[in-house]
Amino acid sequence: MFGLGDPGSRFGETLDRARRYVDAGADGIFVPGVTDSATIAALAGAISVPLNVMAGPGAPTVAELGTLGVARVSLGSGVAQAAYAAARRAAQDLFGNGDYNSLTDGIAFPELNALLSEPR
Repeated sequence: MFGLGDPGSRFGETLDRARRYVDAGADGIFVPGVTDSATIAALAGAISVPLNVMAGPGAPTVAELGTLGVARVSLGSGVAQAAYAAARRAAQDLFGNGDYNSLTDGIAFPELNALLSEPR
């Protein structure tokens, strides 16, 4: 996820770790931080259980990930990070130039209320 370790051995170490998790009973493997299509396809082909990845800017689309063999796509902390960025922009507007323009793309309260009250 953070590009730790020797790039030359990183893939092999990831596979080794994944295989140890599978041997211990894991029914899926989560490999965050991988966005390279060739690496994702190689992981999916080499791991015997469903591969889960964390997507975000720079990652292949969901459809592309499915084609590569990915079984589950997570956004990890990306949604929270985007929400915090929106809160920061609003605070900068409020305390900077005193306007509220960063709030114009927000979900209207009636729509938000409906989203939160729909039966499941």
